[in-house]
Amino acid sequence: MGTTEQDLADTALTVAREAAALAARVRADAVRDVGTKSTVTDVVTAGDTAAEDLVRARLAELRPGDAVFGEESGGTTGDGVTWVVDPIDGTVNYLYGHPWHCVSVAAQVDGESVAGAVVEPVSGRCWTAARGQGAWLDGVPLRVSAPASLEVTLLATGFTYDRERRLQHAAVVAELLGVVRDIRRGGSAALDLCAVAAGWVDAYVERGLSPWDWAAGALIAREAGAVVLLPGEHELGGDAIFVASPAIAEPLRHACAEAGMG
Repeated sequence: MGTTEQDLADTALTVAREAAALAARVRADAVRDVGTKSTVTDVVTAGDTAAEDLVRARLAELRPGDAVFGEESGGTTGDGVTWVVDPIDGTVNYLYGHPWHCVSVAAQVDGESVAGAVVEPVSGRCWTAARGQGAWLDGVPLRVSAPASLEVTLLATGFTYDRERRLQHAAVVAELLGVVRDIRRGGSAALDLCAVAAGWVDAYVERGLSPWDWAAGALIAREAGAVVLLPGEHELGGDAIFVASPAIAEPLRHACAEAGMG
């Protein structure tokens, strides 16, 4: 396999598609075998582990020697390419049969995402990006929205499984409801980031994400023109991610700070 960033994006798409097909195929049986992780509401299904096992096996064939860091089996970063994998982002949606879930696979170099793919098992939609080469949905180029003001901004968000942080972020969201058009909560961080890239929402903020949640989706949003501030890169809290259309990024950032995010 090649080593350009587009080659890495192609590899990410190949393995994400295969994992998504597996997740869809085994779902009926997989959701009968459910465990928990950080809390009783933070679930992991047999589909998650099977999808990650497939991704690891395929990457070992296609990219031998690369490091793999996955949600379910952990791993370490390497000096070269590290693959950051969320085998099913939106596991609770997957458990309930809600279609807003996906497989997310990203290639990182020195901690920066350079290629990625997000594939939806139910719809089959494929989101891809390579650094400096744009973002795509099923081969169609993506571009973020350009809302006229904060008041007409559609904001996506989500809530971590940690009870204290959920309550803190809920208070922030309650304040933001008074200054934006409306709030959307989809349940898959990777797909919410892709939605920003497509202009389906204007911005996305959340706390408590892990790298596998945003590794591919944040790149896709950035390549579509979004302002992307990852955890540790801003004043809104070390565990917060902020992604927005440039048209409203600054006023939204200020509104988040005023609402107590940080």
